[in-house]
Amino acid sequence: MEKSTLSENKIKTIGIFTSGGDAPGMNAAVRALVRIASYYQIRVLGFYDGYEGIIDNQFSELTNRDVGNILHRGGTILRSSRSTRFRTQEGREKAYKNCQENKIDALVAIGGDGTFKGLSVFYKEFGIPSMGIPGTIDNDLAGTDFTLGFDTARNTVVEAIDKIRDTGNSHKRLFFVEVMGRDSGFIALDSAIASGASAVMIPETQVSIEQLIEKIEKRQKGGKASNLIIVAEGNENGNAHELAEKMRQIRPEMKSRVTVLGHLQRGGAPSCLDRILAAKYAQKAIESLIKQKAPSMTAIQNNQIVLIPLENSIKKHPKPSNEVIKLSDILTY
Repeated sequence: MEKSTLSENKIKTIGIFTSGGDAPGMNAAVRALVRIASYYQIRVLGFYDGYEGIIDNQFSELTNRDVGNILHRGGTILRSSRSTRFRTQEGREKAYKNCQENKIDALVAIGGDGTFKGLSVFYKEFGIPSMGIPGTIDNDLAGTDFTLGFDTARNTVVEAIDKIRDTGNSHKRLFFVEVMGRDSGFIALDSAIASGASAVMIPETQVSIEQLIEKIEKRQKGGKASNLIIVAEGNENGNAHELAEKMRQIRPEMKSRVTVLGHLQRGGAPSCLDRILAAKYAQKAIESLIKQKAPSMTAIQNNQIVLIPLENSIKKHPKPSNEVIKLSDILTY
């Protein structure tokens, strides 16, 4: 950035926080935000527990030393929560008062759609320049190819599936593996392709239990010793336990087991991709605030870091492309 732009910088203090479900890469983003802000001589206040921390005025001033040795850590050192108080006018007014008292010129939120809905409302009411960094393992924010944590989560799922397959092959069993994805099938679909699963059940497609049984029987006749079905928790036929029970009622001879990966997917050290993405998002957020481009969300499109209007990221949930869904169908044919 040119020196003239830096000298005209009106952003002296920013508040940063993580909100909603934690995701691998959040700490990497916090670290990058602090270090990049320091480079531009911007003071950083880190609020704890998301919006709750802003309402309760719970924060620490963060320096480069404070964010040392957190790049590789999962979770978030700022902790996270889902705030019901921030949904009220009274809660938001209290948060704004604290921002004023701490002379905060801008906010950077790391989170998902709920986080950005709150940030969008807060900006409309009080006008504090704001940036959102997409941090959610579900990859369900519109306008970006990847959210922080998604790559790590799908790698975690694939590693778990590879281990489950060892048992499946040893006992010729059918396994249902449930992954996160209440409204989105990105984790399930990508991990199914990467792990060679027999089938995948996601919210975006309609596959009946009868069609699933037909596919499994076809693979068994072809000599397949075991079958792994990846189930996104939000698919229309129910979760993994419900699917297994429906299977038993129709084909009691098909012995199945269920594994729910649950919050295992949220933890662990972020992947190389998530660490680099965190740094790029942080740089775009800080430099865009200096250039007074807000409110926006940082995003990656065609390998380029861009900004999209904050409201556009939460208007609707993106869906996996038809090409990827077709690829999964072909590979499990």
